[in-house]
Parts: sequence; C-alpha cells; structure tokens
Amino acid sequence: MRTKNDIKQKALFEATIKLVNEIGFASSSVSKIAKEAGISPATIYVYYKNKEDLLVSTYIEIKRNMSKAIQKDFDDSLPIRDGLKNIWFKIFEYVSTHSAYFQYAEQFSNSPYSSLVDKQEIEKYFDPMIQVIIKGIEQKIIKNVNFEILTAFIFYPIIALSNPRICQDFDLSDENIETAFKLAWDAIRF
Repeated sequence: MRTKNDIKQKALFEATIKLVNEIGFASSSVSKIAKEAGISPATIYVYYKNKEDLLVSTYIEIKRNMSKAIQKDFDDSLPIRDGLKNIWFKIFEYVSTHSAYFQYAEQFSNSPYSSLVDKQEIEKYFDPMIQVIIKGIEQKIIKNVNFEILTAFIFYPIIALSNPRICQDFDLSDENIETAFKLAWDAIRF
C-alpha cells in the first residue's frame, strides 16, 4: 500500500479548487484534477475513495481552515456586538485573501454535493461563534427568533458583498464593511 504525502495532498486540494472554479463540478474529472496536480490519476485513490469524496473533503477542509482563521485570537469575553464585529471583519479578511476557496465553497453549497456533507460536522467548527449568538439571545441583546433567520441576517450579507459576481463594484474597505456590519447588527439586535 502506498503512503500518503502531504505535498501531493495539498496539490490535489489546490487543483480541485482551481478546476472546479474554472470548469465546474461535472467537467472536473479525476484525470483532469490529477493532471492539474501533477500526479497520476491512480494516486488520487490513495487519498480519496472517489471523486465525490475528493470534492466533499475539499469543501470540509476549506470550512475547517476558514473557522481557524476566523477564530484566531477569538475572545468570547468581549461584549456580544464587539465579538460579532470581530468575526465579521475576519470573515471578510479570509474571503478577500482566499477568494478561490470561497468561490469553491459557495459553488459546493449550492450543488447536489452539499447533501453529502454532515451539517453538524461543519457547524462544530464554528461553535464558538454560534455560542456568542446564543449568549446574545440569552442576555436579550440579540432577538430571539429562528436561528436560520438570525444567521441569514448576520452572515449572508458577507457572502453577497464579498462575491465579485454579485457586487462587482463593492469596495471591501473597512468603512464599507463597518457600515454593512452596522446594518446587520441593527437587524438582529433587541
């Protein structure tokens, strides 16, 4: 049995993202991904069961990396508004420095492959942020409404504003991000 190599696995990760972003999920075959990664197609099966496993694992890894970046220096002792504001800015920072990852994750979330992901597995990566929201609800700082509605008003503006296909002329300046946060905060605060 062949052993795994971190460099090859990273090459597969990057090649998968690049090809899916360029030609989509259906056209990104195992052989094309292997060629882009500079490895033999058979090598993919050392790391992944099949193409689906590769695509799902790539998405999960992006989400894991995103949560680590967002939670770096996370301080749950901050006031609720300040904690959410820090998270908000870190998400914008992550998206602007990892736009290809964000594009892949966005496509994946809107594809049939998303049904193959354990939603609870992804949510556990973001648990500290979820706990801030829950704490805000308990302290009557944040409205006690359906959690999906809250997250839509908190996080979907980030998805829209940081997507150059949706907001082509939006300047990701601190001032604009701050303004967008104030609007989102006003929507969810008690």
